[in-house]
Amino acid sequence: MAVHEKVLLEALSSSHILTSMITPAVLISACGTLIFSTSARLGRIFDRVNVMKGEVEAIITGNISYPEERMKHLRGQIYLQRRRARLIQKAMVSLYSATLLFVTSSLAIAVNVAYGDNDQGWIPTLIALCGGLFLFVASALLLYESRFNLRFVHRSIDFIEFLENKAEELQKK
Repeated sequence: MAVHEKVLLEALSSSHILTSMITPAVLISACGTLIFSTSARLGRIFDRVNVMKGEVEAIITGNISYPEERMKHLRGQIYLQRRRARLIQKAMVSLYSATLLFVTSSLAIAVNVAYGDNDQGWIPTLIALCGGLFLFVASALLLYESRFNLRFVHRSIDFIEFLENKAEELQKK
């Protein structure tokens, strides 16, 4: 067995590679959790848009009260859902990019431990830092998106209060 092969075999059998790869693996797991929850958010937007589509169809057919007020309300709500969907899509791109960079970093750590030297140790670190930057961007986008969701909820509550007031007015007459 050649000296180079023996050194390579020792490097690969060392637990140092696996322990070095743990940090990116934890970050990959975090990205996966965020991807899952962000996909669920996008699904809820789709469901809400379908409900609003039904309301618009009811307005068009004349099967719903206060059509002008409802259309005005729905236009604003649809606008918010469109903005939310765009933000979530951008966050998903950032999360998938972060995951890709963390996987690349983990592989780069393994290659560096097996074949590299200390002078190349900065490469996996730089890749992981780039992944962290994408994770930060995704988190910021999701935080911003949550404000639109809150605005959607508040507007829905305001419209329900409008309908309650109209119902009270009708009962008084």
